[in-house]
Amino acid sequence: MARSDLVSGNVWEQYSKKVQERMNNPVAMGELTQADADAKNAKLVVADFGAESCGDAVRLFWIVDESTNTILDSKFKSFGCGTAIASSDAMAELCVGKTVDEAIKITNTEVELFLRDDDGTPAVPPQKMHCSVMAYDVILEAAAQYKGVDRESLINSDIVCECARKTRKDIEDAIREFNLMTLDEIGEKTKAGTYCKSCREPGGHEAMDVYLVDILSDVRAEMDQEKLVEAANTSSSEAPQFDKMTIVQRIKAVDAVIDEYIRPMLVMDGGDMEIIDIKENLPYYDIYIRYLGACGTCASGSTGTLYAIESTLKHKVDENIRVLPV
Repeated sequence: MARSDLVSGNVWEQYSKKVQERMNNPVAMGELTQADADAKNAKLVVADFGAESCGDAVRLFWIVDESTNTILDSKFKSFGCGTAIASSDAMAELCVGKTVDEAIKITNTEVELFLRDDDGTPAVPPQKMHCSVMAYDVILEAAAQYKGVDRESLINSDIVCECARKTRKDIEDAIREFNLMTLDEIGEKTKAGTYCKSCREPGGHEAMDVYLVDILSDVRAEMDQEKLVEAANTSSSEAPQFDKMTIVQRIKAVDAVIDEYIRPMLVMDGGDMEIIDIKENLPYYDIYIRYLGACGTCASGSTGTLYAIESTLKHKVDENIRVLPV
């Protein structure tokens, strides 16, 4: 395929019209001088940031009213690709009228959304999202310079999704608050993992230290165990006479508690369990179980999950129950 076909075909279709327009006609490109700041009785801030991975660089100019910390004007110069120019242009425009603290909260996601033609279509292809990340980074440089602090003090080192600027705590809180079950649900609520998607799971554009799939698994496991323990600690209105029951009655009693308090949590994670046998080993009643599905390979099947199951049955059925996986 000829190079001209690549440029005129699918490549350009991956960029929004707003991005293409700002590549060619940026509205905030330029520079601000000390004379400009003096004319407004304000402070001039000039910050630089460069991306080592691609060689792009951006310089950001702010004029800030020190009495209100409001950014009165914002310009940029970009040394890089067209996407870097468009992202920097959007970033500079978004800064105007905001306080410095508000500008720090302008995320890469906000820049990308600002450049979309419609809500459902990304403004740039995933591999170019780093350009809007650079726009965010130069804001941090400018804010740190204005505040007279180290840039690192403004950065949350727990960032998991660079594109959406979401921390691990942001993700964990959302999973718990909205009872999120899938990576797509995390994306819908937080926007994490919906752009370059490197943070979703291994195999994306960039290797990550931690992935959303790991966080989801960890938090869901914690939530399930918390529910099991909560169920175990819930007082029972009637203490069953387990020692007086037949083997069939015992199995039914244990199954009833498992169905109500235990099985829903196991099934939620793709697993299950079944009772193999109940044997008297006085003063104990040994309940032999088999894990099914995902529970069969889960490491907590012999630790946390097993403890929670046993605690629930001890409280709901009989205090002398022991649970033994086979």
